[in-house]
Amino acid sequence: MYLVYAIWNKEHNKIYIGQSVNLIERLRLHKEKIFTNSYTSRFRGEWKLIYTEEYETRKEALVREKQLKSYRGREFVKKYIPL
Repeated sequence: MYLVYAIWNKEHNKIYIGQSVNLIERLRLHKEKIFTNSYTSRFRGEWKLIYTEEYETRKEALVREKQLKSYRGREFVKKYIPL
């Protein structure tokens, strides 16, 4: 099972959208800033999981990830940011 996910950094009001087969491990990598040259490692503060979707194939997950990274997709994801 592949997961498309969105995480949010309250301190900088930034959203990151990605996909992974192991969401728990991927979130740990974001939290510990293991990806040193990545988008999420550039911002201090905590990244919180705000949205997920499941897909059976990686191809489906990549298509949906691309959709969510579009302007309309980001507007959709913003609805899940806690107030």
